[in-house]
Amino acid sequence: MPEQSKLSRTRVLLADDHTLFREGLAGILSGQPDFEVVSEACDGTEAIVKARKLIPDLILMDIEMPGCDGLKATRQIKLEFPSIRIVMLTVKDDDEKLFEAIRSGAQGYLLKDIRSREMLALLRAAMQGEAAMTSALASRILAEFRRLSPHPPEFYESEPGLTPREQEVLNLVAEGATNKEIAEALTITVHTVKRHMSHILGKLHLSSRQEAARYALRRGMIPPAGEDPPQQPG
Repeated sequence: MPEQSKLSRTRVLLADDHTLFREGLAGILSGQPDFEVVSEACDGTEAIVKARKLIPDLILMDIEMPGCDGLKATRQIKLEFPSIRIVMLTVKDDDEKLFEAIRSGAQGYLLKDIRSREMLALLRAAMQGEAAMTSALASRILAEFRRLSPHPPEFYESEPGLTPREQEVLNLVAEGATNKEIAEALTITVHTVKRHMSHILGKLHLSSRQEAARYALRRGMIPPAGEDPPQQPG
């Protein structure tokens, strides 16, 4: 039924101060069967107002906008509506902005020179709870978390209650790997990856893949590059 199909679409709010860019982005998204652009905003303040009114599923948020910028708007919207997914858009490949965006609650961070096909794939991944960013950006975030970790590498420990295989899956999730990439790396099926992920969320009392990744990084559960996680007895 057409009405049912419409209801299943991801409702998107676009926030960017450049009208031409918004129009181009709206055209790309509107041409997809699973996305629906519900409104547009030209600055962070308008994005907050429209988020309150429409409660979209996803917001594509420019970082640098006049007045209230995208980072301030993201923090406010996530405070009021934690379930809204926000993906930042920017022309600048800036580590400081990248890390600030993630700390503000953004689900992803995309450069505006990205190809539309890759952007759509990452936005769909974001709606499934994955981080919407390229592997290069994800690696930089992981490296920064390792640098800031209060525990030196020799104090790394796996999470009690997780099996060695679940720990491997969690490590890869925290590194930004998709289910397909995890399956290929561990030589298992995507279905098995999803089953492990379900067990991990249940054991750690978490509700999403993104929460699991952040949990692992906060707890210092990710081994330094080139090292394997310690094996648990039994």
